[in-house]
Formats: sequence, C-alpha cells, structure tokens
Amino acid sequence: MKDGIFKEEWIEEVQVAQSRAYTPYSKFNVGALLITENDEYIYGANIENAAYPATICAERSALVSAYSNNVKKFKAIVVVTDADEPASPCGTCRQVLKELCEDDMPVYMTNKAGKVIKRTVDELLPLGFSGKDFD
Repeated sequence: MKDGIFKEEWIEEVQVAQSRAYTPYSKFNVGALLITENDEYIYGANIENAAYPATICAERSALVSAYSNNVKKFKAIVVVTDADEPASPCGTCRQVLKELCEDDMPVYMTNKAGKVIKRTVDELLPLGFSGKDFD
C-alpha cells in the first residue's frame, strides 16, 4: 500500500509487537504499532486474563503506553492479526481511538501475508462521540 504515509517497514515492526502478545485462551495474537508525530514507535499487544474483562487489546495497550509517557500526537496506527483477512479494531478500541486520536488519523489493518486495508478513525466509528464533542 502506497498512500504517501504508509511505510512497508511498519509491517515487520507491528509483527514484533504481535510476538509479545499473551493469549493463552484465545490464541489470537494481535499487535499494534502506534507511530508518533516524531516517527517513534510505540508497541502494543493484546494481553489476556482469566477474568476476561481484565483483558486489554493491542490498540489500547499502545495508546495507554503512549499517554502514560505523555505522547499524545500520532501519525498512524497499524494493527496485525493472523486472520486470513486484515481485522478491524473491536468496538471498545474504536471508541478509545476516537477519544485519543485525530478523526482523520489512518488506521492500517494488516495480516501476516502483508495485505493492508486503510481506514481513518472516523471511518471506523462514524458519528462517534468523544470528549472532543464537549468543546
């Protein structure tokens, strides 16, 4: 995918994040690579828990890490799974992306074969509501 923003190296980097997943129950490893405005990488991986609500998705893992380190400006996020087709972030992750990222930020969804689908945060959660709506 060549859209002027996406870099092929991101696929390898997001697979590094995916390799850090902890998924003893679902065996569905997800990695997220958050690219900051300064081209730094913040990695996220899904971390499961026997008490399922305590599980955190890769996208939220990366965003929580970024915000915990006072990084709040992003160019894009890349998400990878082992599914046959690229998988979209779950509803909760879409809401967190809406809250913490710009609406036009690219979300690249990929699989191990390197197929990439691009959407924006707003396209993943049209008519979404966030703290930005309080302004």
